[in-house]
Amino acid sequence: MADSADITLSDRYRLDADQALLSGRQALVRLPLVQRELDRRAGLNTAGLISGYRGSPLGGYDSELWKVADLLKANDIIFQPGLNEDLALTALAGAQQLDYLPGATVDGVFAIWYGKGPGVDRSGDAIKHANLAGVSPHGGMLLVFGDDHAGKSSTTAHQSDLTLASWDVPVLYPASVAEILDYGLAGFAMSRFSGALVGLKLVNETAEGSGVVDTSALPAFVLPDIPGPPDGVHLRYEARAVVERDARLVRFKLPRAQAFARANRLDRISFGAARPRFVIATAGKAYADVLAALGGLGIDEDAARRIGLGVYKIALIYPLDPAGLGEATEAAEDVFFVEEKRPHAETQAKAILYDRPARPRITGKSDPDGAPLLPADVTLDGAVVAAALAGRLRASLSDLDILLPGFRA
Repeated sequence: MADSADITLSDRYRLDADQALLSGRQALVRLPLVQRELDRRAGLNTAGLISGYRGSPLGGYDSELWKVADLLKANDIIFQPGLNEDLALTALAGAQQLDYLPGATVDGVFAIWYGKGPGVDRSGDAIKHANLAGVSPHGGMLLVFGDDHAGKSSTTAHQSDLTLASWDVPVLYPASVAEILDYGLAGFAMSRFSGALVGLKLVNETAEGSGVVDTSALPAFVLPDIPGPPDGVHLRYEARAVVERDARLVRFKLPRAQAFARANRLDRISFGAARPRFVIATAGKAYADVLAALGGLGIDEDAARRIGLGVYKIALIYPLDPAGLGEATEAAEDVFFVEEKRPHAETQAKAILYDRPARPRITGKSDPDGAPLLPADVTLDGAVVAAALAGRLRASLSDLDILLPGFRA
């Protein structure tokens, strides 16, 4: 047993440990350390740069970073809070221009921007230009944004993934502390592969939660073989190429983000039947609400398989991957979307599946007749989801009572 004098709070950032007790914000501190180690093992000499502006649910992120300033410095990671969010973003975008500056001492700079919903709003021009310009091949940029769906500490109840999507920024949405690390590393790899910035959506339940995370293995991501433009998808010097940048983003960068998610099975059936006839599609915090709702209705994994129910857990909420969605819903008669606030994946799915010959019924914010189902103006929880889900199961599965005797919800 280790001597207690040798145990410190910074041990949660040791890369040789099999497990670590982390809060969501501490997972964000560990993230660049792991990325630096991944690069080192790949033979890359990279550095990290972190900047942004505090705000709930990321209000204590800077404090956690300051606590391990020496550790960050030892790993060539610089933390410099921004005067405001858009100046921070501009500085990080500048770090992607390393190849155009003399005297570079590293192969690339991976960057983390952080801010809450209003910070996303005010940084729009900087984010749009950085996304259009692109990132360096061995750099990459992660936009960690905190959303406050319930308006607990904000003047508005904000949902920034819709805003970032309007600027064609791919967005990943973790459902747990462990997934902050998993999706964060996937986000850096996706950013480098696609040439785009990648958003990482956090809410109070993940940023302020904590848990023991398995840290025994580092990920190895698959880079799919997908065509790109002749001059690549990464940042390059262009005096004025407005239309070309936009075309490269739409035609190549976003499809590469989708292909990366598909190749690494970021979106997948995570519960229940492998080829479900009733699909619950969800992401992030709502995933926990779905599992709670199923538990409240007495539906465990065996029961879910028996009635043909499967939960499609979405990591990349924008742009939704058509191939992954098509595979998950291939045998489905109904797809029930569970999302907080305004519909996002649901809206994309309706467009993706519109021309499919055997198109499933898609419900979520409303039922097939257009009546309200899951509210967009209140916080979801297991009970709210269970009430709506029970009604959809009753309406969709005519043999429910036979396959699941005693279902009375």
